[in-house]
Amino acid sequence: MLLSILLQVATDIAILGKALAVALTVLGAGFGISKIGASAMEGIARQPEAGGDIRISMIIVAALIEGVALFAIVVAGFIL
Repeated sequence: MLLSILLQVATDIAILGKALAVALTVLGAGFGISKIGASAMEGIARQPEAGGDIRISMIIVAALIEGVALFAIVVAGFIL
């Protein structure tokens, strides 16, 4: 009886940890991409002639951040 309860508590804590890991990953990725977007818009406002290069760099870096976030979510999924 007690062992069953402890096993259930351990499982619930593992699920909570997984949810926390996914939440922090998504928050970090969102913050990083928003920071990149803001900096890119500021750079384009300062030098409009470099807008194309800045935009391409912004998209590449945002894709890399999304890739890392997706990888972290997959790893969090394998934890449980």
